Amino acid sequence: MPAMTFVDTNVFVYARDVAHPQKQAIAGEWLLRLWREQSGRTSMQVLSELYLTLTRKLRPGLCVDEAWEDIEALMAWDSPSVDCDVIRRAHETEKRYRLSWWDSMIVAAAQLQECDTLLSEDLQDGMRFGQVTVRSPFKLDVGETPAAYHVQPVIAQRHRPRGRPRQQPMGKLATDRQSP
Repeated sequence: MPAMTFVDTNVFVYARDVAHPQKQAIAGEWLLRLWREQSGRTSMQVLSELYLTLTRKLRPGLCVDEAWEDIEALMAWDSPSVDCDVIRRAHETEKRYRLSWWDSMIVAAAQLQECDTLLSEDLQDGMRFGQVTVRSPFKLDVGETPAAYHVQPVIAQRHRPRGRPRQQPMGKLATDRQSP
């Protein structure tokens, strides 16, 4: 079974956006692959944002019936409802990674659906949230395995940073000296 891939709103929008033909083609290829492999996942939050964007923000926008057909088709991805588990996980994510609330909800939904990859242009490509790796669909070839991303380890500095050392407040130094 292929790894599950969570799709953020912007990927679906680009698949319908004639103003960006190159991104439209790439997003379309990604969605076709995920449909074919039955490995696409999303959330009710994403579907709600998608409907709003397709009908009110996209220029030229879609008519309500056409946008609704897209949403109904994506409901086949069995997107879970926003429930207590998603809210709790989003709260933990927001605190730990200092993400916006809405991005935290996306990450939480991807984690709870056991996705390896989160396709999004809104979060930094390569960012990891537990088992979920964010990948930009426009930086990753459709033929690549989405989760195959190797981050170079950060090499620890051997030398102290330049500049003057920080001075501690006098009260702190005085109490340190008095301790036996």
